[in-house]
Amino acid sequence: IRLMMDILVVAFQSDATRIGTFMLGNAGDNRPYRMVGVNEGHHSLSHHGNKAEKMDQIRKIDGFLANQFAYFLGRLRDVKEGEGTLLDNSMIVYGSSLSDGHEHSEDNLPLLLAGRGGGTIRSGRVISNRKKTSMSRLHLALLQRIGIQQQQFAEVSRPIELI
Repeated sequence: IRLMMDILVVAFQSDATRIGTFMLGNAGDNRPYRMVGVNEGHHSLSHHGNKAEKMDQIRKIDGFLANQFAYFLGRLRDVKEGEGTLLDNSMIVYGSSLSDGHEHSEDNLPLLLAGRGGGTIRSGRVISNRKKTSMSRLHLALLQRIGIQQQQFAEVSRPIELI
């Protein structure tokens, strides 16, 4: 994981690309995370049935993945670029397509948007999704910030407000 993140940082830093995707885990994957003491498969644990022991195992996996993401953000922050850092000039989305694997719920998706998009994003805040805002509004806003004159993305025609 960290090697791939290091490669992404170098690719961004060298302008080989400024766009990348990295899926840390396939939602249907059932591989264990033995490095954090979880021997049961991720997918089967996500159907936890509200059993505390299974939910604790999922927390261990989520904590491990969040720590890897924090490493990536730290690497981006450490690269000086102009008046700021590579992280300041980035828009990095971290999250999942489900908020609760047991229920297959898409409500209140826990997403994190890191970076300031070159000053086009106001950071340090929480945007609540109680109104069931489509994630497509975030994607539309990000597309517009990289200069793509897209007026619609999926089912939405209004980007989410990021400034």
